[in-house]
Amino acid sequence: MNDDLSATMRDYLSEIYRLYDRSDLKDGFVSTSALADVLDVSAPAVNRMITRLKETGFLVHEPYQGIRLTELGEREALKELRRHRIAEVFLVNVMGFGWHEVYDEALRMAGALSELIAARMVEMAGNSTHCPHGEPIPTVQGEMSRPDDTLLSQAQEGAELVITRFRTREADRLEYIAALDLMPGKRLQVLHIAPFDGPMQLKVGKEYRIIGHNLAALIRVRPVEG
Repeated sequence: MNDDLSATMRDYLSEIYRLYDRSDLKDGFVSTSALADVLDVSAPAVNRMITRLKETGFLVHEPYQGIRLTELGEREALKELRRHRIAEVFLVNVMGFGWHEVYDEALRMAGALSELIAARMVEMAGNSTHCPHGEPIPTVQGEMSRPDDTLLSQAQEGAELVITRFRTREADRLEYIAALDLMPGKRLQVLHIAPFDGPMQLKVGKEYRIIGHNLAALIRVRPVEG
């Protein structure tokens, strides 16, 4: 853990990475207003922290584009995400929490985890490589390839897909997704898509599901290999 970084600074870096990852933007920039919203802090507070992180080399700030992590900033963000995702796995696999319950609790735990404790938690949780929501767990060095997946809402009729991860951590949405059996690793086929962002008809195993466009926009998928 970088001793020069406060817990608040690490939170900012990890949230910037999450915003970039969930936005599907290729240039890496996110808006300061989006960051203020997700952290529930004022615009002046965000600007002060951005100035600190820019001065210490963790991000760049371009007018009219937003903020983007540097290589150093991304590495530290991924180290924080590693601790958070390990905490999520531990809460679900070892302590028996539901996958919809753990996001906020894991955030509170992550800031206090040393790598020694995190490594033991990984072992106790079955050496999982992904969090309960399908996100890959970064390495100790803060390295991780960005998953090659797309939104289910962008899929074509007839596509055979595997669910990879989700863009939401809202408990009620995750509970609903689980009730539909649309979990990470699940295979599905897109049978029909209604026009004008209408509902999608899916085949999941031997079952059929109809979901709205808004829900499909929260689910990430990749093509079935082979």
